[in-house]
Amino acid sequence: MNFLRLHWFDVGFFLAILTGAGLFWFNPSPLSWILWANLIALFFHQLEEYRYPGYFPGMMNTVMFSSQQPDRYPLNANTALIINLGVGWLAYFLAAVFGERAIWLGIAAILVSVGNIFAHTFLFNLKGKTFYNPGMVTALLLFAPITAYFGFILLRGNFATLADWVGGILLGVVLNFIGVVKSHKVVYLNLNKSLKKSYHITAKQKRKQDRYDEPKRTNNHIGRTS
Repeated sequence: MNFLRLHWFDVGFFLAILTGAGLFWFNPSPLSWILWANLIALFFHQLEEYRYPGYFPGMMNTVMFSSQQPDRYPLNANTALIINLGVGWLAYFLAAVFGERAIWLGIAAILVSVGNIFAHTFLFNLKGKTFYNPGMVTALLLFAPITAYFGFILLRGNFATLADWVGGILLGVVLNFIGVVKSHKVVYLNLNKSLKKSYHITAKQKRKQDRYDEPKRTNNHIGRTS
């Protein structure tokens, strides 16, 4: 299990290669193809976030949550595994598997990709006063064209009913807000503390400045709580 906590994004990279090969081998319908491509994009997106350059967890903890313990709270090896596999992989995979049979699920998964485009392009950069953050390149180069093509296919083929649009949009909002914005703290509080164990992120997954400031920040935090 510890191997998966530290390397789930590396596993995702190999799954991306296998899924891509499967797309060319089985040649699914255009709508199914784009939803499988969305899953592949997610794998590469997470690789950028957690491996190359990989400091997304530390950036999130510091910039978005103002954490005094950016190596573990609220995003760490354990919460990242649970959120990304339990929410990300599952939602994208089910959307691709069901395809035309559950358009609402595809809409929801695509809206998560839209949320990533907005967050990585604007939110994280504005909040952190940066021009780049891990995940931005794949959001723009993969999620953006996939989202546009999905919308084109959906509207051209008139695949979605009103119920599909309503259900998909509602689920997409829930996945973006609860599954991405709020769940890191919820998972940490309800799972990590009950286990009384912290799964620190690696040094590479911290922002460069936090790799050197961590001892000082930890001491200051201890001083305030003693």
